[in-house]
Amino acid sequence: MPSGYACVYDVGVHDALSRLLSDVRPRGAVIETAELTAPWSVRCTERPALSLVAVARGSAAVEIAGETPVRLDAGGVALVVGPHAYAMTGTDGDTALVTGSYDLHGGVCDRVLGGLPPLLRVDGPGIGAVVALAAAELDGERAGRHAMLERLLDLLLLAALREWLDRPGSGAPRWYAAGRDPVVGRALALMHDDPAHPWTVAELARHVAVSRAAFSRRFRDLVGEPPMSYLTCWRLCLAGDLLRDTDDTLATIAGKVGYANAYALSAAFTRVNGVRPGEHRARAVA
Repeated sequence: MPSGYACVYDVGVHDALSRLLSDVRPRGAVIETAELTAPWSVRCTERPALSLVAVARGSAAVEIAGETPVRLDAGGVALVVGPHAYAMTGTDGDTALVTGSYDLHGGVCDRVLGGLPPLLRVDGPGIGAVVALAAAELDGERAGRHAMLERLLDLLLLAALREWLDRPGSGAPRWYAAGRDPVVGRALALMHDDPAHPWTVAELARHVAVSRAAFSRRFRDLVGEPPMSYLTCWRLCLAGDLLRDTDDTLATIAGKVGYANAYALSAAFTRVNGVRPGEHRARAVA
C-alpha cells in the first residue's frame, strides 16, 4: 500500500445497533467449564442477570421453572434472561459444557434485553463456529486458556443475542427492526453516536433527506414513539449508566448526554425515573 494512503471502508448506513449491543458487556462474568458423563444433573441457583450455556460436545437439556425445556446438541447455546435459577441434565454419553454468568446492569442493557423470553435456544453456523473454538480450548492446558474462553464467551453472547433478535417474533424491541430502515436507522445512528448534539426533528429529517412530517410519521410508526421522546429516553439511559459506572460529576454527565447543565439533567432524570440522580448513584454502589 502506498505511503500515506488511507483505506476507508464504507459500510453504508451506520449500524445503529452496534453501540447498544457493545454496551451489553459482562461485568464480573463467571466462566466455568465441565466434563460430564451421563446420566448427570446440575442445578444453578445463582441469580445473575444473564446466563449462557454452550454445549461443546455431547448434548444437554436446560430448563427453568414454568418454561418448556430446551435441548442443546454440540454447538448449541441457551440464554437464561433474568435472575432465574435453572437446571441442566444429560442422558446420552459424555458432555462438555462452557457456561457464563453475567452481572449486567443499566438502562442500555435493559433496552437490549427487555422483552426477551426468560429461556431461549440459539444455534446456527456462526454460533457453532464460535462454540467449536471454545471446545478446542477445552482440549489441553495451553497458556492463556482462561483469557481465550472469556473472550470467546463474550463473542458468543453477542452473536447469540444478534441471532435471536433477528428472528421474527423474538420479542426484540421495536428500535431493533427500525435500525434496518434506511431513514429511521440513519436517524437512530445519529442520536446514538452523538447524544450531546442539540438534535431537533427538523435537523434529523434534513440529515436523512426527507420532510419533517414524513420523518416524524415514519419514526413513530417504526419505533413506536416520537423522535424526541426516544432521544430523551436514550439520553437518560446513558446518564443512568454513567452515574453508576463513573465518578463524573452531574454537570459533566449532563454535557455528555445533551443537557445544558446539571439542574436540567436532574429535573429530567427525576421526572422520568422517580429518583434523583444522586439517589440512583447511591443505590448502584450500595
